[in-house]
Amino acid sequence: MRRFLLVDDEINILQALRRMLRQKIRDEDFLVELHTDPQQALQRVREVAFDVVIADFNMPQMNGVDFLEQVRDAQPDATRLMLSASADFGTIMNAVNRAEVFRYITKPWTATELEEIVRLSLERRDKIMEDRRLADAVRVQRGVLTPQALEARRLEEEEPGITKVRWGLDGSVMLD
Repeated sequence: MRRFLLVDDEINILQALRRMLRQKIRDEDFLVELHTDPQQALQRVREVAFDVVIADFNMPQMNGVDFLEQVRDAQPDATRLMLSASADFGTIMNAVNRAEVFRYITKPWTATELEEIVRLSLERRDKIMEDRRLADAVRVQRGVLTPQALEARRLEEEEPGITKVRWGLDGSVMLD
């Protein structure tokens, strides 16, 4: 399943993006999460792996570059997109250089433009994941990586924290 994370302080922008994604990605199984608070969105990034993250540049709690930089650190394989009404070259370069933003979407966007950017973003994500899978297969074949370590990493990518165990003082396993 494809996962999208959309972050903007304006709920109407988030809803418009979600509507367009639903219209343009009909054939695929996907989930879209909307967040108006970047801190809450970062918490979700620590809990769930996302394929594509789209964030507005100008938000009151945190700017989009800082937000996407933290997303990059937590989920380097997620494709990051910046959304902004500003087409300032310095802002764009800052986003690309600091947060490794894949594309910059200017407001207002067109349906065709958004569809193309999302298609390219998903292709990029698929390529990254395929390259990783092939590199891991070579590492397992060479004995550098055990199949168990590979499976643990896969599980962590799918459900962050799933392989971590919290122990109680008496040796019991703590469940959340």
